[in-house]
Amino acid sequence: MPKDGGIGASSKRREDIRFLTGRGNYTDDLSLHGQTYAVFCRSTVAHGRIVSIDTKATAEMPGVLAVFTGEDFKDVGGNPAGWLINSRDGTPMREPKRPVLAHGKVRHVGDAYAAVIAETYAQAKDAAEQLAADTEIEELSPIVDMARAVANADNRVHDEIPDNLCFDWGWIEDNRAAVDAAIKAAPHVTTLELINNRLVPNAMEPRASIGEYFPGTGDYKLTTTSQNPHLTRLLVSAFVMGIPENKLTVIAPDVGGGFGSKIYHYGEEALVLAAARKLARPVRWTAERSESFLSDAHGRDHLTKIELATDLEGNFLAIRTETLANVGAYLSNFSTATPTFLHGTLMAGPYTVPNVYVNVKAVFTNTAPVDAYRGAGRPEATYSLERVIDKMCRELNLNPFEVRRKNFITPDMFPYATPVGLNYDTGNHGATLDKAMQMANVAGFEARVADSAKRGKLRGMGLSTWVEACGLAPSHLAGVLGSRVGLYEAATVRVNATGNISVMTGAHSHGQGHETVFAQLVSERLGIPESSIEIVHGDTSKIPFGMGSYGSRSLSVGGSAIDRAVDKIVAKGKKIAAHMLEAAEDDIVFANGNFTVAGTDKAKSFGEIAFSAYVPHNYPLETLEPGLEETAFYDPGNFTYPAGAYLCEVEVDADTGRVEVAEFICADDFGNVVNPMIVEGQVHGGVGQGIGQALCENTTYDENGQLVSASYMDYAMPRADDVPFYTVDHSCQTPCTHNPLGVKGCGEAGAIGSPPAVVNAVIDALHRGGYSHVKHIDMPVTPSRVWAAMQAK
Repeated sequence: MPKDGGIGASSKRREDIRFLTGRGNYTDDLSLHGQTYAVFCRSTVAHGRIVSIDTKATAEMPGVLAVFTGEDFKDVGGNPAGWLINSRDGTPMREPKRPVLAHGKVRHVGDAYAAVIAETYAQAKDAAEQLAADTEIEELSPIVDMARAVANADNRVHDEIPDNLCFDWGWIEDNRAAVDAAIKAAPHVTTLELINNRLVPNAMEPRASIGEYFPGTGDYKLTTTSQNPHLTRLLVSAFVMGIPENKLTVIAPDVGGGFGSKIYHYGEEALVLAAARKLARPVRWTAERSESFLSDAHGRDHLTKIELATDLEGNFLAIRTETLANVGAYLSNFSTATPTFLHGTLMAGPYTVPNVYVNVKAVFTNTAPVDAYRGAGRPEATYSLERVIDKMCRELNLNPFEVRRKNFITPDMFPYATPVGLNYDTGNHGATLDKAMQMANVAGFEARVADSAKRGKLRGMGLSTWVEACGLAPSHLAGVLGSRVGLYEAATVRVNATGNISVMTGAHSHGQGHETVFAQLVSERLGIPESSIEIVHGDTSKIPFGMGSYGSRSLSVGGSAIDRAVDKIVAKGKKIAAHMLEAAEDDIVFANGNFTVAGTDKAKSFGEIAFSAYVPHNYPLETLEPGLEETAFYDPGNFTYPAGAYLCEVEVDADTGRVEVAEFICADDFGNVVNPMIVEGQVHGGVGQGIGQALCENTTYDENGQLVSASYMDYAMPRADDVPFYTVDHSCQTPCTHNPLGVKGCGEAGAIGSPPAVVNAVIDALHRGGYSHVKHIDMPVTPSRVWAAMQAK
């Protein structure tokens, strides 16, 4: 029977009530007294020198209150990268300043170089058009192609960086000689060059910000679409604007999706604050969808060569990769961590491959900045690895299921230290593979192939077995690896006098269901109804300093902080109960919402204890402070390592090349599961995005640096008829050993495991249909690409 509440129950998402009834509170919903409107002037060329900006005519237009250019911010700080990466030779990465508004040069189409503030949006829009007309930008030759960017010393995105290279990183450098030797001596080496296509995140809610300034106190307030309000506060105050941190409040109310693109601080947030200070009036900005395409951080964009060395039976001997990773025109906050420590450390996957070496060159180009997007580095690693394994199996005529199985890390090997620096604590990869094969009815696949053939379709099956690292932890290790922030989480649990509870968490909810799941945790621990528990997040004036939501860390790190705070509540409750029940503290047992003297029927309810804490008439005041409120910080000792096996079946139309996903099977290991329904929904969403990357999504710049896929007319998001009904299972649970909940991340899994499963299925279908010359097709595997590959024979 389904559980009624607490951990393990599929409690309905409480936040959906307001979302589905149109009662959400988003940044753009706010209407403030005296608010003004900001519109940005953005570059229409990919690379150019700003010759002049004549603001005179614009400033005199109706309703215009202020005009800002890069000159106004040339003396303030820049938005820094969050991770310092050193090159293989030990030299630190090149880190050019990322200004609030472009100064001197524009470096990508969409680069903001000026902003207009006016009484109405229409007036600001008109004025921005006038300002753009009165701006002279000398167009320079752009660098778009990564290989050309590194090879061309004369054409520079940043004048001070001659080779357009941010860093040349090797991981682990000490492995390099052993890997080279193993590949040279191997009986077989499979080589594959592939592209991990650039994506636009496309959250339902565009970015939006409202800046306020209060002259009487010198306080600032920024309401913004952020996954990480405390990080935004830290960056704006300490690095960009020099505002005392205690004078800035950042509020992220309801946020309509992020997928990584709203982790970072953007210049628009600093601009509205600076404008609000100048005008002493609120300043608001909401991106148009076309702006989002041009200026939001993009995802992926890797060009990789991967080599897999094996014996003739398919036993893995070594892996070597060389990757060009596009960081765009500027370094976004997590852009340097994504292609390095979030990518290279996963290159061994769930396998016992003994030798691995990863080289990544991060390249500046005249394109929008690239940063973490759902999965952030782990999809790129998994795609390269799972594609080259399949190619090797075809070259050696080996079974892709059995090759993976024979190379798996087996349960008796855990904890397992990988050659790329991770220490997996638990897992059972054989169990998830068996479960996926059972759900997919692999034995009946040949019959389905024959049925598809009767309808003129080529059917194929693709497998992906994967592992990811979630949680971004621990802080001390992250610091050694270059992180400039801590990666803990914090929570405050406030028990009110009447027994209901407010939980303040540093984790931010923007679609994941935190308000439901965190309440389930507290309900389970304290034995009170979920409806009596309020979850507060997104307001730096109310919540303890936390690091927000990304990297599938909210439950394993944020939930563990809540659990630790509840531990403190229970411990204090036992002291109060011992006094009230005239018993020794060690004799007090707390269960099912009651503090009981062991072996007796003497008990006090949680509500009675809470009331006594705030009305301390019968209370150990000489040894205990009144009140019942506790804060805990949790810094995990390791990543969590969810894993799984995904099977995809596709049908390919041999006449047109169109690919249809016929079936998709997910067998995941997420450790302990708090809310099965929410976990299933997270997997559905991730797989949908993975199928989108595999089949249709692609960000395309032309040779002039113009984004030619800058609208939904040209950027193909997956629709309902592009995805199947998924079959999802998470019964193969190996609990995490180093957090108190035993949970692992689940939010990014679907986007990590699905792209290689789809592409492997397409290649399988073509081989079964007689097109064995097709070794690889780069994503997105569109009908035109499939058809062209088939005709290339």
